[in-house]
Amino acid sequence: MNTQTSENTNLLEIKNLSKYFPIKSGLLQRVTGHVRAVEDISFTIPKGSTLGLVGESGCGKTTAGRTLLQLYKPTKGEVFYNGMNLAKLSRAKLRKMRPEFQMIFQDPYSSLSPRMPVSEIIGEGVRAHGIVGKTEYEAHIKKIMEECGLQSHHMNRYPHEFSGGQRQRICIARALALNPSFIVCDEPVSALDVSIQAQIINLLKQLQKERGLTYLFISHDLSVVEHISDNVGVMYLGSMVELAAKEELYANPLHPYTKALLSAAPIPDPKVKMNRTILSGDIPSPANPPSGCKFHTRCPQCKGICEEQVPQFQDTGDGHYVACHFAGA
Repeated sequence: MNTQTSENTNLLEIKNLSKYFPIKSGLLQRVTGHVRAVEDISFTIPKGSTLGLVGESGCGKTTAGRTLLQLYKPTKGEVFYNGMNLAKLSRAKLRKMRPEFQMIFQDPYSSLSPRMPVSEIIGEGVRAHGIVGKTEYEAHIKKIMEECGLQSHHMNRYPHEFSGGQRQRICIARALALNPSFIVCDEPVSALDVSIQAQIINLLKQLQKERGLTYLFISHDLSVVEHISDNVGVMYLGSMVELAAKEELYANPLHPYTKALLSAAPIPDPKVKMNRTILSGDIPSPANPPSGCKFHTRCPQCKGICEEQVPQFQDTGDGHYVACHFAGA
């Protein structure tokens, strides 16, 4: 699904990507079903831009990010990176390409080894992939630390000696040390205080500008996504329900789910009256999703066709994609 006029500008192109996890039961551990964590999603990410991926917890955002990085093997679909289909690469070729795409995890403490000093955490991948020579190693680590707002005298400290914001800077430095082109940011600020969130977001934007980085920014916080993204995709129960340029999506949301998410975002003005859209019911299980439109069990606009037919993910104009039988109604 292309929101740009030229495919040559796209660093990543995702086509009909799906990831199912088997459900096993009984003494023989036979497969009795599947959790459809990600189902038939398509999008592109132009070079040097940021795609924000939003949705409720459990909607498949993180699984989508890990699957396109080939940390999970896709059940179906294709992932093209610079025109190369990653799923068809051999393990040796994929390993050589690993430094080019990295991931920043949600919890900066649990993703850092408590037994390794900062210099080793940042430099482990550098040594494994031979990014720089032995004589340049220490200077490379110091340079990366300084770019991420860390002092060189922090090199021999351990993760427990840092604050949450500093730990996340270490995680960013670890990813950056391999000179990547693409980074999946998996809710990198959700565990941080609001003031620290702003610092980390500004750091990511600065690094993107200086290094020409491309981001997939996963978050449930719509205000954060609005600040950093160029395009925004909305996921529900493993499926992409809306995708558009940031300005277009926030000004003119078409899917009822997107409207509900935006109505729940707080506005920092006590004089503005909030018109909340309250969704009824609970999120269905991805192991047994509803027929037709997955959102019809909670949708205030639901009609008969929604229960029977799966809506097509189609362009309504100007690269604004939506999967809804009554988009804009």
